[in-house]
Amino acid sequence: MVKILKEFKEFAVRGNVLDLAVGVIIGGAFGKIVTSLVNDIIMPPISKLLGNVNLVDKFFILSELKADQATPSTLAEAQKASISVLAYGNFLNVILDFTIVAFCIFLIVKGANTLRRLGNPEPVKAPEEPTEKTCPYCLSKIPIKATRCGHCTSHLRDEPAELQEGLS
Repeated sequence: MVKILKEFKEFAVRGNVLDLAVGVIIGGAFGKIVTSLVNDIIMPPISKLLGNVNLVDKFFILSELKADQATPSTLAEAQKASISVLAYGNFLNVILDFTIVAFCIFLIVKGANTLRRLGNPEPVKAPEEPTEKTCPYCLSKIPIKATRCGHCTSHLRDEPAELQEGLS
């Protein structure tokens, strides 16, 4: 039991776990901001364009109404009367909410990656020295230090000076 508690303590105080906890808390607060943006800023103009329709109050009634029950006009009325409904308007609102959060997270990650590349540019690799050259007589590839072509046996012009003297 003591070993498990010790392992849990090591796990809980690791930097990654604390970073994750901070991320979840900030993410929750960010989610509330985006929800407010959708509900209070984006949806009212959309509602106005649709003829003053509140998208959140769009729903289908799934259960039969009792004889003395009036048809609810809002989702809140339907929920208060315990009527089974399919709240597609609220679902569309949540999808819009998610899309905005996902786009904002994409922009944050894209910006962080750009900053990381600016801070740590990839080192420029020096061009590799060639290891082969082309024989001017037969156009075969041969080692760069070769003085004679292995394919056509021609003497190459760029031979070291001491070898050229010995060949004469």
